[in-house]
Amino acid sequence: MDSKKKQEKKTQPEELEEIKAEKDTKEEQPEQTKEKTKKEDKKEKSQEEKLSEQLKDSQDKYLRLMAEYDNFRKRSAKERLEINGAVTANVIGEILPVFDNFERALETETTDESYKAGVEMIFNQFRDMLKKLNVEVIDPTGETFDPHIANAVNQIEDPELGENVVAQTFQKGYKIGDKVIRYAMVVVANP
Repeated sequence: MDSKKKQEKKTQPEELEEIKAEKDTKEEQPEQTKEKTKKEDKKEKSQEEKLSEQLKDSQDKYLRLMAEYDNFRKRSAKERLEINGAVTANVIGEILPVFDNFERALETETTDESYKAGVEMIFNQFRDMLKKLNVEVIDPTGETFDPHIANAVNQIEDPELGENVVAQTFQKGYKIGDKVIRYAMVVVANP
């Protein structure tokens, strides 16, 4: 009991010190709470920043993916056109000998007019089909020799023709646009 009485009989300065200590702890608690709140805000901000960075990364990945897809689509379309042109050129290359034979058949003499008319009709159909497919004939006779469109199979000396002029075409060449399907076979004068 004595201890209780002693506690009750505290002096005023001691009481004041206790009150101040309690006040200080109470004041410290809000400061600690404020610090905790600041830390939580920082955590929240850091979470917001993380989410913002994730969003930016996702947007960047999305934009890159869209760009890659667009490039793929353009590349695929270009490849299809190239393949289509190559296939057309290959098929025409296989048909050209038949076309040459019809041209030779037209040049031969015959007494049967109906036979000649039939061969002319077939030849004209072939020629029209080639025009629809944008096939151009290469016949460089009289022009300067160009190794990009013709192969020289023979050379002659001819004073009437200039230097490197195509004197005769043995076999016509064909091209689609800039792509040569078959090179012309020619004789070059005065190489």
